[in-house]
Amino acid sequence: MATAASALRKPRGQTEDLYTWEGKDKTGKIMRGEMRASGETVVQASLRRQGILVTKVKKQRLSRGKKITEKDVTLFTRQLATMLRSGVPMLQAFDISIKGNGNPSLARMLNDIRTDVETGSSLSQALRKYPAHFDSLYCNLVGAGEQAGILDSLLDRLATYKEKILAIKAKIKSALFYPAMVLVVAALVISVMMLFVIPEFKKVFNDFGAELPAPTLMVIAISDFFVAHFFIMATSVVGTIATLTYFYKRSPKAQNTMDRLILKFPVIGDVIRKATIARWTRTLSTMFAAGVPLVEALDSVGGASGNHVYLVATKQIQTEVSTGTSLTVAMQNTNVFPTMVVQMVSIGEESGQLDSMLGKVAEFFEREVDDAVASLSQLMEPIIMVFLGTVIGGLVVAMYLPIFKLGSVV
Repeated sequence: MATAASALRKPRGQTEDLYTWEGKDKTGKIMRGEMRASGETVVQASLRRQGILVTKVKKQRLSRGKKITEKDVTLFTRQLATMLRSGVPMLQAFDISIKGNGNPSLARMLNDIRTDVETGSSLSQALRKYPAHFDSLYCNLVGAGEQAGILDSLLDRLATYKEKILAIKAKIKSALFYPAMVLVVAALVISVMMLFVIPEFKKVFNDFGAELPAPTLMVIAISDFFVAHFFIMATSVVGTIATLTYFYKRSPKAQNTMDRLILKFPVIGDVIRKATIARWTRTLSTMFAAGVPLVEALDSVGGASGNHVYLVATKQIQTEVSTGTSLTVAMQNTNVFPTMVVQMVSIGEESGQLDSMLGKVAEFFEREVDDAVASLSQLMEPIIMVFLGTVIGGLVVAMYLPIFKLGSVV
């Protein structure tokens, strides 16, 4: 059994569907395959030109599929690099990736990219049509690999880069997820107690006819405030979060202010700063090692850092470097990089091994992030336990104080 797959260039504004087909070649050998086309007649015409006698064509129903994640793109990059390095032709490598993929959305995108490549576009040109999944850094490195004839090597380097960046992001998320979820659950428990539990205790206490302790009176007053203004409070919280998110996405000034505040947070700010520097140096190392000129490489570095403070600093560095300033001096002028990083870059510039030095700095800060996340997890657990014990325990004790007092009187 053999497999063939081809597609015609998609006319603008015309949709394509996936068809499975079966037929025989000139020797009578049975062939089966898949093709994206605008109709059955297009499939049959395309296969006839290949000398295949079509016996069956069936339109496939495709689910919309899951969202294409950064992990999906990283896995595809690693697969493509491995297959190209093993000597598999690019179109066949795409076919293998498409058929072995469990996400219909990604499979459709890869099939469209494959069609563009088959009809004469370079891989980098085909990828640039999907900027949401293949950023300028990715496309620039692929383009450099195509021009130098080392696409497999650069895809391997790119896959390694994306795997390390994903690992850093996962560590940061794991460090923040636990305390964030505990705070959310604590807020829900407190809200339920204030809105439903404490008002029931209040009814019971009113029947006592005795004077209530001060902690109990304070908790009841807070509960009354919650019940009377809960809708306004909930709307204000949601509105504040929505407003901050809106301005963060659309206002560079708001992004810079909020990212600067995040970097100043105790403990967590230090972890985020180290992760940002690790991404910054890893990205620049990868771009520079691929032969991308320094000024051009800095275009992609700032956005890849994930922090607007470092994006602004990178633009400043790019401006100074383009006018003849050394990278070391330009980085020092921004006042956002530790002395160790600047000194390592200086050694790299003087020795002509800047990409190697940047890689070592990235490895150092990646290890620092690992250690900081481990320490943060150990530090947050007792703090969270004390917080929950104080707040939830305080509410419970305040509600039971009148009962204890009544028992002592009896």
